[in-house]
Amino acid sequence: MDAVRVALLREVLAGTEWLGATRRFAGVLRGSVVSHGGGLLLVGTPEYEPWHLAAHLVDEAAWSGTPELAPTLVRHDARPSDPAHLSVGPGRLAAARRGETLLVVSPDRPDAPLLEQVHDARRAGATVLSLGPGEDELAAMAHESLAVPEGTDLDLDTVQHLVSAAAGENAVPAPRGRRRFRDRLSRLADQLTAPPPARW
Repeated sequence: MDAVRVALLREVLAGTEWLGATRRFAGVLRGSVVSHGGGLLLVGTPEYEPWHLAAHLVDEAAWSGTPELAPTLVRHDARPSDPAHLSVGPGRLAAARRGETLLVVSPDRPDAPLLEQVHDARRAGATVLSLGPGEDELAAMAHESLAVPEGTDLDLDTVQHLVSAAAGENAVPAPRGRRRFRDRLSRLADQLTAPPPARW
């Protein structure tokens, strides 16, 4: 879903609770990863991999000048022969530590092994966020959750688009005085469109 479609979707959803809820959740996500300098782990269930959200977060990280938003996608059936960005398995959850953020996306109630891994990551100090069906063990375990129960106006995939877009657009300026990509692009556009200097 491109920026124009996200903007149209936001227009349709104006006046509903969804815009505020997705922006609030995105703000918590962004705040967690930026304040700790990165370390975003993104995991789904064995039946559902949030690879689409991972791709959008990578894009938003680049466009917003917030590299901390780029996640490590943790896959339940990862193999060593997979490309590097697809070869991180569930063992990475066991290595989660303080300062890292774990975002769990699940269309259904997660199974017991995943819940145990998430619980262990939280005990080790990771910040846990959940995006899923609502009031369940995962939501109770998470520091912040966004419920997408069945029968609502939006599905889980659409909510993920809203969250990723909000996480990128609300980005804080990059630390250590570096300019954000959009700032540099704007300055370049100004230089290219400025009239030539007057010659006397």
